[in-house]
Amino acid sequence: MTTVAGVDEAGRGPLAGPVAVAAVILDASHDWSNVDDSKKLEPEVRATLAEEIRAHSVWSVIFVSSSEVDRMNILAATMFGMQQAVRGLGDAPDRVLIDGNRCPDLPMPAEAMIGGDAREKCIGAASILAKQARDEYMIELHERLPEYGFDRHKGYGTPEHLAALRRFGPTPEHRRSFAPVRDCLQGDLF
Repeated sequence: MTTVAGVDEAGRGPLAGPVAVAAVILDASHDWSNVDDSKKLEPEVRATLAEEIRAHSVWSVIFVSSSEVDRMNILAATMFGMQQAVRGLGDAPDRVLIDGNRCPDLPMPAEAMIGGDAREKCIGAASILAKQARDEYMIELHERLPEYGFDRHKGYGTPEHLAALRRFGPTPEHRRSFAPVRDCLQGDLF
């Protein structure tokens, strides 16, 4: 039987926090009809599905830190994260399906699929795990740094986040290579 892993990420665009990347091999005997693109799911539904995916699949979630994003650039960091997530599955899948338009260098056949998180259940499952893990990370970060509101905007460049960035400055979790953070560090308070 051919094993297929789905891969997706969450958090390429935010100004703060890691990129989360998940790889998932679904148990073919389980009903995955409720799995969809994580962006289409209510948070409570996504959390419940994440538990189900963790219980009935082989999966791996890794984080690429904001400092690694700054060091590599966001595209390279995402490709690196995808490689690490696939390696984290243990036994290598026969084939990998990736949400997006690019594939990292992998030791098995891989196919990029734009909109794959809505088209392939294994990619949808990966999108759910990546989004859930990143959101949980940002909520924990909020507990340490409540003045930034990470529990609400998850690090994206919302007006609330930009105001906090101007007022309190960047944290070690901020991506210094991203323009609003870089501008803040240079004294340009956007």
